[in-house]
Amino acid sequence: MTSKIQLAHDPKKVVRHLLSALPERSKEVLTLRFGLGKSTKQATLEAIGQEYGITRERVRQIENHSLDAIRKSDQMKTDEAVFTELQGVIKDMGCIVSENDLLDAVGSTPSIQNHVHLLLVLGEFFVQAKETPEFKARWHVDESVASSVEGALQSLYKTIPGDEILNEAELIDRFLENLQDLNEEYKKEEMLKRWLSMFKNLDRNPLGEWGRVSSSAIRAKGIRDFAYLAMKRHGSPMHFSEVASAIAELFDRRAHVATCHNELIKDSRFVLVGRGLYALKEWGYKTGVVRDVLRELIEREGPLTREEIIDRVKKERYVKDNTILVNLNDRKVFKRNTDGTYSLV
Repeated sequence: MTSKIQLAHDPKKVVRHLLSALPERSKEVLTLRFGLGKSTKQATLEAIGQEYGITRERVRQIENHSLDAIRKSDQMKTDEAVFTELQGVIKDMGCIVSENDLLDAVGSTPSIQNHVHLLLVLGEFFVQAKETPEFKARWHVDESVASSVEGALQSLYKTIPGDEILNEAELIDRFLENLQDLNEEYKKEEMLKRWLSMFKNLDRNPLGEWGRVSSSAIRAKGIRDFAYLAMKRHGSPMHFSEVASAIAELFDRRAHVATCHNELIKDSRFVLVGRGLYALKEWGYKTGVVRDVLRELIEREGPLTREEIIDRVKKERYVKDNTILVNLNDRKVFKRNTDGTYSLV
């Protein structure tokens, strides 16, 4: 949550003073356009044009002319201190900040936020960058810092493979590696988190873990994705009934036990490792029955003793020793050597 900042200057009072430099219709157009009146909804050019019986292009001209008139007015010079204060606020927030974070910090109501927005548009210190597929709408007061931060975020994104998940501390450490040229004063954790929040290609999942927004581990949509997150948080194999309970506890999302079991069976991210027990494939578990695990183990490591086989198989399957031995005695697949080890037929 963004920390609130109490401005020394009243944005509404300042804006009223600035608008006094304009004729009535210009004042009304800006009031509607920026949501400065009773309604905080910012009117479109079309809506204003319909109200006054003029074209949207004419409304745009009035808006631009009105903004220029205020910038050149005596009132603007009188209220210079409020713009200096806002410049300091943005610098303290990291020199570049998303529009939503900035307005949330300085405005307790939509009305105050709209008045601050107009001040940002008017001020010569402030540069607005519109929303793009990568970034949210944002404001900055230092071009070099803004460029470094945006470049670092793009570089950070490239270091995170499609399905990799990082905890917040790991992500911040990796982010700092891409910000080496930036002054130390900007490397505060609060600033780093604020910069991360304005980058649309990375996000957090419900467990607070970070990754690419395209990853199903970040934007969980169905039972399978929530089951994956629950099991990853647990860190070891779980019975499907435990997975269903964990989904309800962690995500406040009801998951029927039978439905959960069916979904785990269908998803290649999960491996059945025992009676109703599932593990994540990424943990090194392999698909297949015990016989398949035995075959692959001996193919990979060569002849092994009975004890070695039991030890290794039980790291991949939650099965009894006797189940392993029964499968190992399949003479069509395995043979016992004279030295007591087992190999493939």
